[in-house]
Amino acid sequence: MTDILEQDIKYLSGVGPRRSEILSKELNIHTWNDLLEYFPYKYVDRSRIYTISELTLDMPFVQIKGRILGFEEFEMGPRKKRIVAHLSDGHGICDLIWFNANKYIYESYKVGIEYVVFGKPTAFNGRVQITHPDIEDAAKIELSMMGMQPYYGTTEKMKKAGLNSRAIEKLVKNLLERLTTPLPETLSPFITERLHMMSRDEAMRKIHYPKTAEDSQRARFRLKFEELFYIQLAILRYANNQRRKSQGYRFRHISEAFNRFYKESLPFELTNAQKRVIREIRNDTNSGRQMNRLLQGDVGSGKTLVALMSMLIAIDNGFQACIMAPTEILAEQHYQTISDFLKGLPVHTELLTGSIKGKRREEILRNLTTGEINILVGTHALIEDNVQFAHLGMAVIDEQHRFGVAQRAKLWRKSEVPPHVLVMTATPIPRTLAMTIYGDLDVSVIDELPPGRKPIETRHVYDNQQTSLYQSIRRQIQAGRQVYIVFPLIKESEKIDLKNLEDGFEVLKEAFPEFRLSKIHGKMKPKEKEAEMERFVSGETQILVATTVIEVGVNVPNASVMVILDAQRFGLSQLHQLRGRVGRGADQSYCILVTSYKLSKETARRMDIMCETNDGFQIAEADLKLRGPGDLEGTQQSGVAFDLKIADIAHDGQIVQMARDEAQKIVDDDPDCEKSIYRIMWNRLQVLRKSNINWAVIS
Repeated sequence: MTDILEQDIKYLSGVGPRRSEILSKELNIHTWNDLLEYFPYKYVDRSRIYTISELTLDMPFVQIKGRILGFEEFEMGPRKKRIVAHLSDGHGICDLIWFNANKYIYESYKVGIEYVVFGKPTAFNGRVQITHPDIEDAAKIELSMMGMQPYYGTTEKMKKAGLNSRAIEKLVKNLLERLTTPLPETLSPFITERLHMMSRDEAMRKIHYPKTAEDSQRARFRLKFEELFYIQLAILRYANNQRRKSQGYRFRHISEAFNRFYKESLPFELTNAQKRVIREIRNDTNSGRQMNRLLQGDVGSGKTLVALMSMLIAIDNGFQACIMAPTEILAEQHYQTISDFLKGLPVHTELLTGSIKGKRREEILRNLTTGEINILVGTHALIEDNVQFAHLGMAVIDEQHRFGVAQRAKLWRKSEVPPHVLVMTATPIPRTLAMTIYGDLDVSVIDELPPGRKPIETRHVYDNQQTSLYQSIRRQIQAGRQVYIVFPLIKESEKIDLKNLEDGFEVLKEAFPEFRLSKIHGKMKPKEKEAEMERFVSGETQILVATTVIEVGVNVPNASVMVILDAQRFGLSQLHQLRGRVGRGADQSYCILVTSYKLSKETARRMDIMCETNDGFQIAEADLKLRGPGDLEGTQQSGVAFDLKIADIAHDGQIVQMARDEAQKIVDDDPDCEKSIYRIMWNRLQVLRKSNINWAVIS
């Protein structure tokens, strides 16, 4: 059965070389199995026949049965005509309409023959009509077998080649008729029986041709579970293998560095969430296995402090630690924050970026190899070959999705035994997504903000309220605060957006002649950006006009207003990241979303969500449902495939959890993949790993 499904699609009846090429290019369907796994996106109930007298104009697609009484033609201009067939079922008459029709209609449908007609009822001149209906000879179909008609996604190119939804349906029907023996099972009976799932063969047949809505729901559940189960099984097996073979340094002690910092230098009480995460890290680093932990926390939740305390545990055990950030600004910020925290403690911290050269750089590299430096903060410069540690035991990576797999691997090779790894992100990741993208990492979440932080107040205003907006900005600056104004330069190549920012900068200079302004965007050279940013950080300028380059990592506690222009052009997660640039000091902060009046329903909902909550995880969940996983920040870079054929991570959270629980039981019970009870699933996993599915995992 497996062999027949691997046949080239062109050898299926009704396809051939030309259609095969189109299916391949448009839908990535190359084999019979690809077609079998091209699932309908909706169904229409064809189980009921209505009489013509029952039809009303508010009905969706309906089905009637009757005989054609005759045809009429109406000219519609040069070489264009409308053909009308009058259909009667004894209870009324309905007109069947074809525009730009030809003799094919007369050849296909005959007067006096009984047909089953399917379509959307409309009205013209007081008569019910159906335009371009689906028609089948009533004598050739068994009405009791019609059930739910599947609808398949198609493209314009496909339709031009005659490959509309109905044509795809017929190809699938041909294929299912060729499969005379049941499809082999891919899940062990103990799973299918316990979860009351139909067999794979039944699910595949009923997903395409359900008799009832319940049939399609049960088939979908079975196939979604299977798809998600094998992703989780692959990830968990990989993670388990890594844990078993990846010995890690054992940090047995907590002593002077950690204890002195905790008792003497900690500027405020840790939140319960921070304490919980530090305990998790402590347990990992004392286990004898390499830690691979993802630390999620909203902007301002105190991730850097947790990272520092983790690095102090490494120092207490005779190791060095490093923290790698994606930009020089962020690296310098981390260095400054860590240096301030450690003031007065005997912990030697240094900064290494591309800007540090000559004798200063040589001195840092020398002190690193002798072990004199305890913590090294830096950018990509840390992974250069000449950067050698004496004894690296802990590596922290900030905003990790901005680093490639190869770059991270270089850092691991700085030590004989791979160091413990803590990757941090301020981009909240929905739980179901984290289980899939970062399924091989242990996940920690800081879900509380430090005490004393005031929630940012978010307001949605329209672009015709410019005068009052400018007055609000002026009042904030006069009170000693600073302001961000963000323009929507989404892609660096969008010249029109760049012009908008340049023009907008001039307009703002005229609007606020009494204040000084800085400007940064992605087209500027790094040094120019750094200089302009520094002017704002130091307070030399009061307004920073920018694009989304300020989205990550800039910490200016005195900035209390974030104005986002054309906010409708940003996704929820991006809006939330931008908002996180303010609210870092003790003062009340504001985020102003500026849009036009003309907003789609979805965009208006995004603005409402931003005004309703500051919770990054709620926002990430909403963003996932609105946009889907493939569009979310960081997921494209992660290397995880999101070309799922039937499951939807945004809406199938319960099935993801169920699949993960089942996969975890199997990996725990059979870590070496040897038990015969699981043989069917280990074999299936091998087949899938050889297929074109991207099973890449990240760590």
